[in-house]
Amino acid sequence: MVNIALEDPSGPPPAADGRALRWEAHRAERRRTLIKTARRAVHTLGCAASMEEIAAASGTSKSVFYRYFGDKAGLQKAMGEMAVARMQEKIIEAGRTAASARSGLRAMVSAYLQMAETSPNVYLFVTGQLGDGGPGQIDTALSSFFETITAMMDAAIGEYLAGREMPPEASATAHYWPTAALGMIRAAGERWIAAPGGPGKPTEEQMTDQLTAWLFDGIGYDRGPGPDSTDFPSAPSTDHEKETQ
Repeated sequence: MVNIALEDPSGPPPAADGRALRWEAHRAERRRTLIKTARRAVHTLGCAASMEEIAAASGTSKSVFYRYFGDKAGLQKAMGEMAVARMQEKIIEAGRTAASARSGLRAMVSAYLQMAETSPNVYLFVTGQLGDGGPGQIDTALSSFFETITAMMDAAIGEYLAGREMPPEASATAHYWPTAALGMIRAAGERWIAAPGGPGKPTEEQMTDQLTAWLFDGIGYDRGPGPDSTDFPSAPSTDHEKETQ
């Protein structure tokens, strides 16, 4: 009979293979490098750039990108996750010094718009708006991109509402607010980055202020700022309003 020595399950785990760990670290670093070079390529070539064009601009082959990301949707997702990670860092940092829920929301809106404005081509690429026959498959290619942002907003609004007295119907529907808010920010932001430049186009700061006001105060300004808006200036009167005052 052959005796088979069994490992003691209560003993220390086997030592990790140093070569395997080094290989995994190498793959992770190589993947990060490919994402960064792909971002630069899309920024220059445009949101409709093909995998072959991205690979050529990155100084490598298309097969390398397929090996690391599977397909174009995988590259979109990876680039989007890196963008969300950077945005999240900015929001967390801003949240540490936010004077109110409004200023925290403003930081989130600003981070989103800055990401889009820094490179519209990259934004349109990672969100699936490929420009080569209509919107891309955002629901399958990069759903986690918007799910992550929605979760961040959900946590923020939950903290804001904690301890506040609310009617039952308002409390029951509060968790829909992040999805509605993100829909507004995304729709307005994408129309903004697509608009031609010129004196009539709002700056990033103006868009951030406007979207923050809409999300907190609604469309009307005649009611004045809300109770949580001490850090937000009143909206300027339009020429028509000035004439009728």
